[in-house]
Amino acid sequence: MYSIIDIESNGAGFRKECIIDIAIFKYDGHKIVDQFISLVNPESDITPFVQKLTNISPKMVKTAPKFHELAKRVVEITEGTTLIGHNIDFDYRMLRQSFQRLGYDFKINTLDTIPLAKKLIPNEVSYSLGKLVRSLGIPLVNAHRAEGDARATLELFKLLVSKDTENEIIQEQHDETNAKSYINKIKLLTQDLPSEKGFVYFQNESGKIIFSDYVQDINRFSKKLFNSKSKKFEEIQKEVEQINFELTGTDIIAKLIQNSKNIKKRETLPYGLYSRNSKYIVEKNTLNKTEKPILKFRSFTQGSKAVQFIGKIEEFSDVEVFKKKIDFRKRNELWLGSGRRLGEKLFLIVENGKVVSYGFYELFTQIQTLSKISKLKIDLPLPASDLTNDLQLSLLKGDFETLPLPK
Repeated sequence: MYSIIDIESNGAGFRKECIIDIAIFKYDGHKIVDQFISLVNPESDITPFVQKLTNISPKMVKTAPKFHELAKRVVEITEGTTLIGHNIDFDYRMLRQSFQRLGYDFKINTLDTIPLAKKLIPNEVSYSLGKLVRSLGIPLVNAHRAEGDARATLELFKLLVSKDTENEIIQEQHDETNAKSYINKIKLLTQDLPSEKGFVYFQNESGKIIFSDYVQDINRFSKKLFNSKSKKFEEIQKEVEQINFELTGTDIIAKLIQNSKNIKKRETLPYGLYSRNSKYIVEKNTLNKTEKPILKFRSFTQGSKAVQFIGKIEEFSDVEVFKKKIDFRKRNELWLGSGRRLGEKLFLIVENGKVVSYGFYELFTQIQTLSKISKLKIDLPLPASDLTNDLQLSLLKGDFETLPLPK
């Protein structure tokens, strides 16, 4: 039993896309036994490129059902089948991430018609769906719409089945795609990891954490670890059976979480901001052993960007005015900034120039009262004095709204 699928997305950034059009044909090897076709309200914008490509406008999806209203039907029609698509990795990823947003782990065996076509119909000029089916005489009505592409994919699959007379190549491809091999293990473990900052936790079969770290890109780091030849990672590669993560958004949130868990990580800030003849320069701190930098940076590039930003603000031509602007001592304030994900905000409680508590809240929540803050805040075991430099940079960039502490 097969489910032939095609999905169109709204064209948002990688892993932020939402489904706008979906078509699934349940096929028993002889005929279509069930089908599901629907526009989907993505609850977000559709890029102009996608609107032009698909002819799906925001007005068309405005009254369409949202994914959570379709989810049960998608599960029902695909249950007990192999999911087939032309570049199935995209459609499968779209389904998985849509279900993940609902807290549901969607898993199914898959089969891709692209590698099958390359084996069973070699020497084609192109294996894109449109060009391939046109070359094979398969009709494609409403290209780049889910129903049209899914119907064409079904007809292509029928043709591939007829060419695989011994049913060897399709079975071999199916087994290879869904086998419990090391390559597939890496693919399964990393396919849904976000390309964002955060803590990553590698766990063994019993759930024990065998390795963890704070990284700038969870997806890239995990793949790099699996591809590493270092003996340090050999045992982890063998033992890991699941990877979990904790998004942090900004480095400030990461440091707050580290602080709350008493995780100490030494950070190198080799470059500093200095004032020379009323001009700002970035130098290596080792060149200025007697002079304290105004700010410290991880890299020369980060420092150069800060200098460019400072230069745009006329009042900062006075070094003393600038120093006063970013002075963090004796501040007693509530700071509000971006959280770990879309729709979430971060708050910091600063007392005498040190962060003593932090927490998160949804955009629609009002927290400017002490009782609200008390319910949401996470107190730090020790005030996070090592955050001063990061917070000064945030002040400079305007990342936070600063308010008086509520009474």
